[in-house]
Amino acid sequence: MTTTAPAPVATPTGPAHPEPAPRRRRRRTTPGRVLGWVVLALLLVVTLFPFYWMLRTALSTNAALPGGAADPLPVGFSGEGFRRALGLATAQESLADGGSGASMDFPRYLLNSVVVATLVTVCQVFFSAMAAYAFARLRWPGRDAVYAVFLAGLMVPTIFTLLPNFLLVRDLGLLDTLPGIALPTMLMTPFAVFFLRQFFAGISFEIEEAAKLDGAGRFRTFFTIVLPMASPAVVTLAVLTYITAWNDYLWPLLVSQSDDSRVLTLALGIFRAQSPQASPDWAGLMAATLLAALPMLLLFLAFAKRIVNSIGFTGIK
Repeated sequence: MTTTAPAPVATPTGPAHPEPAPRRRRRRTTPGRVLGWVVLALLLVVTLFPFYWMLRTALSTNAALPGGAADPLPVGFSGEGFRRALGLATAQESLADGGSGASMDFPRYLLNSVVVATLVTVCQVFFSAMAAYAFARLRWPGRDAVYAVFLAGLMVPTIFTLLPNFLLVRDLGLLDTLPGIALPTMLMTPFAVFFLRQFFAGISFEIEEAAKLDGAGRFRTFFTIVLPMASPAVVTLAVLTYITAWNDYLWPLLVSQSDDSRVLTLALGIFRAQSPQASPDWAGLMAATLLAALPMLLLFLAFAKRIVNSIGFTGIK
């Protein structure tokens, strides 16, 4: 007995018709959503308006500013304010343009700010990461008690530590030096240790146990495994620390006594005070302020998304 295979079923020929893509559901426009967008737009305008007004004043002429105080556009458009802020204009040119005649060594102050902020950021992140790892992973007597005392430093106002820090820096002979400005926050801060400890506590123990089985010690595990895994939190802390160190004013005011250690924030106040005329050089001052804030604005915009995500993730942990 022979069997025959069933004949193949003929299929219609022709171009294949792809399945239609699922339609994206369009969100309904509700009054609440519209109100939310309006509020966000207003908040955005309120936040950006001071920066626009700084730019408008910097591009104006001092002599024309009193007569056009309410003008939304630059009054007597001029870029001399930026030249005075960068130290490129002579005293005669400054006075001729309505400035105060004061000089500002912007490149030197910028370099001092970069050195101080970089020194504080690198050292603080490095030492805080090691301390946070010790609090999160190592087992030693009194660990929780020491951590609680350490966190209590978050409740101490900064103004209470200015005098002890000043006496310490003076006794070390570091007054009027860049290391003296960076020293109080160069090692670690309670916030930095708390921030990184929360992240380290969320890393799986199995990863470290596997590294231990491969012969890795504590330092090798920390530097080659744990620290790279915590790079989002480390980068976020570095950006926040850099911005804080860059914007510091009161402590450099106590320690700095000459141009050799003067940072940008302090130089702006001195530039405003060096006004032999009745009114300050508002165009030059706003130009210098905008130039001083621009690096931090660009830095924050570059890492804004990572900062928000890392802070939210650390808070959940």
